[in-house]
Amino acid sequence: MNFEQDHQLCLDKLLWATRQLDVNVSDQDIAKIAEIIVQTMTGPWRYFHTPDHIFEVGGSANAIEVLAALFHDLVYVQVDQTVNFNLTFYIVPFVREVKEHLYIRAANDLPQDPMFTMVLQVFGFNPGQQLSPFSGQNEFLSALVCAKVLEPFFSQALILKIIACIETTIPFRPNRDGLTPAEHLYERLKAANTEYNLDIPDAELIQAVQQAVRMANRDVGSFANPSSARFLDNTWSLLPETNHNLKNPSSYTVNEYRVALQKMEGFMNFLKPDLVFQQFANEPPDAAYQNLLERAERNIEIARLYIGSKLFTMAVLEALSRRFGRNIPLSTIMGELNPLGLQIEKLEDFLPDVPNHHPSRNNLEREVLDLLEKGRYSSSSYDIKNSPLTTLMVKVMGFDRIRELLGQAKDFFKDELSGETFLAACDQTIVEIITTSMSKLFDSRKTALMQATAS
Repeated sequence: MNFEQDHQLCLDKLLWATRQLDVNVSDQDIAKIAEIIVQTMTGPWRYFHTPDHIFEVGGSANAIEVLAALFHDLVYVQVDQTVNFNLTFYIVPFVREVKEHLYIRAANDLPQDPMFTMVLQVFGFNPGQQLSPFSGQNEFLSALVCAKVLEPFFSQALILKIIACIETTIPFRPNRDGLTPAEHLYERLKAANTEYNLDIPDAELIQAVQQAVRMANRDVGSFANPSSARFLDNTWSLLPETNHNLKNPSSYTVNEYRVALQKMEGFMNFLKPDLVFQQFANEPPDAAYQNLLERAERNIEIARLYIGSKLFTMAVLEALSRRFGRNIPLSTIMGELNPLGLQIEKLEDFLPDVPNHHPSRNNLEREVLDLLEKGRYSSSSYDIKNSPLTTLMVKVMGFDRIRELLGQAKDFFKDELSGETFLAACDQTIVEIITTSMSKLFDSRKTALMQATAS
């Protein structure tokens, strides 16, 4: 959708939610709020965290969840590389920057602001605290903007419930002190309810946390997608948000693409299903929660093998590319992406057909090989959806050998192993196939160049 369509849909959701909650906001003010949200969510680096994402996360049945979702990703410093200028008005009185790190202002430097204090309490943060992008920085700042934007129109009790939803979208947190993140939130909501004399019945506080868990689970819902191809599509949409060099597919280097894959591979190996989805007071019910965990476990297993195999492929290409430079564009080796359908030869055009010498031993390997050969659900703007070279490697070497060599590949990435030593450890059939195919690709370019010169 374009900006006008996104703005209208955001406007419609704001109007619906405020009416559901019996909150009186003028059409002019609603339009301003919608503009703040959509302007931010359509920044140049937003590939996954877009208006479509916040509309999906909010659902359509619960006004609190709809509103929280609209605000929950407004601040995303790693993606935007900054805080959007339109949001600084709401943040600067409470947060300062020191040497590229954000800090909550010290207590004696903070204005007397009950709404900010309530946001601080809901998140369990303290004055003077350094904010971490991996421990709630973006969610905290998004909730702060939400609270200050809605403050003129909404009661403190409603805002408490909305920012509780945003807090719960801090992802991948383990239990602490024997309590889940949702249980910790419930305790903090009870304390805020007492401190601010909100008189919210305990049943409503429980319901508020259930709403928050429901919305947070939708936020990471792709982990439970029945289609691993669609799950990997979402993963590939996330890569350019924090690896901005991928925006131009003709210029990002072998090393830059490898680093992007390596970060995602490391993340997938750290991740556990019970860090993805949450449960509180039978939301979701046990059977549904278990289903989410099982699907997440399956998708994470697939992603580990899929990304690990592609990472090994990039190790081989990077080692070969170092024979003629350290910053070689991937398109130089693989051929350019061709959205216009021109007759441009690519490395895959010169790869031989090979039989599968290592038939898949289980469903996981079968599914990953199918994903490599046939592709993710859709192509991205910076990468094709299938992986012909990795497919060939799996057929020649097998997944076990790739897993075994991936450790040496990582030593090569750390410069603890030379590129030539790494290549010598690899299956020489693979090295010969790639070097021969690359030579043929370069020869075809030379021929095209000479023909153009002759004409």
